[in-house]
Amino acid sequence: MSRSQVSGFRFFKSAILSCEVFSTLFHRGGDWKHLTLLLLFLCMAGCGYNLQATGKPKGITIPSLAIPLMKSPSSSLGFEGDFSRMIRQEFVSHSQIPLTSREKAAMVLVGTVTDIRTVPLSYRISDENFEVTTSRWLKIRLSCKLVERATGKLIWDDPNMEQKAAFTVTSDPLQTSYNRRKAAEKIARLLSEIIYLRTMERF
Repeated sequence: MSRSQVSGFRFFKSAILSCEVFSTLFHRGGDWKHLTLLLLFLCMAGCGYNLQATGKPKGITIPSLAIPLMKSPSSSLGFEGDFSRMIRQEFVSHSQIPLTSREKAAMVLVGTVTDIRTVPLSYRISDENFEVTTSRWLKIRLSCKLVERATGKLIWDDPNMEQKAAFTVTSDPLQTSYNRRKAAEKIARLLSEIIYLRTMERF
């Protein structure tokens, strides 16, 4: 695959990601800071703005990077391991930044899950004519920052990164648990891509 093909692929992927995030944020009715940034990004994409195709961050040098295990107030979802793995995979797949241990890294990407909750999404009327929850939103909020290890300098910091995904509640607790886990994985994947863009494109 040529460099121009790689550039086109990464640009297309980032544009699709931005559309997906934009849709999620718009329907959530909040987080206008990210919504504004995404609108600006899509405008630049429409004007032919090219994302970095070199695998190197824009406007900053990152000789090496550590991505420690995500911290979480609850381990019920196993979200920390999935999320940390997905972030690392983003950088391994799309960047030339070497990943290393926290003790050796020039930069450290630190993340903490600050809130995990579910809220009703839809209802149905049963044979007994009372409302029963059939679907829910899983919402996960995290605080994430990129820090220069030697000095403690903040490169970027976002204490309120939040996304949500729907899952179905069934009469089978194991199936419901599985559906909730898949929703958590979807959120982890989306947030991982956003974090990658924040680091590499200064988005």
